[in-house]
Amino acid sequence: MPPHKEPLSRLQDDEMYSFSRSLRNQESSYTRDKPMNFSENEKRDEYELSACAYGKNNVKLLYVNRNKEPYHDVREYEIDTHLRLYGRREYFGDNRDIVSTDSQKNTVYVLAKKHGVQSPETFALLLCSHFLYTYKHVEQVSINIEEYPWTRYYANNQPHNHAFVMKPTATRFCQVSQVRNGPPQIRGGIKGLRVLKTTQSSFSNFIQDEYGTLQDTHDRIFSTTVMATWDYSTAEVDFDDAWRTVKECILENFAGPPNTGIHSPSVQNTVYLTEKCILDRVKQISSVEMQMPNKHYFDLDFSPYTKLHSVQGENKEVYLPVDKPSGIIYGRLNRKDSSAKL
Repeated sequence: MPPHKEPLSRLQDDEMYSFSRSLRNQESSYTRDKPMNFSENEKRDEYELSACAYGKNNVKLLYVNRNKEPYHDVREYEIDTHLRLYGRREYFGDNRDIVSTDSQKNTVYVLAKKHGVQSPETFALLLCSHFLYTYKHVEQVSINIEEYPWTRYYANNQPHNHAFVMKPTATRFCQVSQVRNGPPQIRGGIKGLRVLKTTQSSFSNFIQDEYGTLQDTHDRIFSTTVMATWDYSTAEVDFDDAWRTVKECILENFAGPPNTGIHSPSVQNTVYLTEKCILDRVKQISSVEMQMPNKHYFDLDFSPYTKLHSVQGENKEVYLPVDKPSGIIYGRLNRKDSSAKL
């Protein structure tokens, strides 16, 4: 599917789905301070209901784009829809305001049929707009979408018209939340990107105290499972292209050029260089956060096997994978002036 570059305010012909449309002038019969018909016991309660919402989780959707017959495109999503209402009466036995989770689930399918499915972020924005416009007593909508990694099958170096292969190199996801009368908060993400390189990684000159046993190493195996999330400062962005660029930055700063690689003095440094690359290349991203937990591969000592001459000498071939415990390195890089115009 080619990236959708149409401005969000023009995605749909129907004005109700215009994401740039202000909702401030819409009248609502609900306010935060609307008195509730609680019992006298409830009025005397010394408790306050704070964070609360409800919705439908794990709504599975496969969308087949047949607009270019016989060439098809597919998108498969797993979607969570959560609503927060102005009132809280549903928690006290009054269900009159509840938009059922069944309706939320079916809304996903109806909007996919009516408007099609583009990027996860674009579809999440559509769902937010729909729920806020349709139900005046909804205060906030939160949508989470995880995409299944289908890739087109190639036969004899030729792309197949309608066959796909599940290739879970990494999982794409997004989180979009919008409060009535407020702009959408859009977060993209990638997780499960497992990477490994066999050299060009060191770790030295750290504190050597009485508790530590780790020695300096100037050539080690570097492996991790990358998770990254980033915040967009605008909805006017090619989300598919931005996600691909983030993935490219991660791999480039981990691996480096194919013939020479890139040296990593620490996982922390790799995190910083990757996040800087993302902000440099995607101007619509205001902040990026990464987690890179260590996946250890420890050297094995063959020196005790004195009678086995075939395994004597330095070992640089056989390693012991150790999953737990593992180090965890994370960091968040923000633009100093994230309010600057793009």
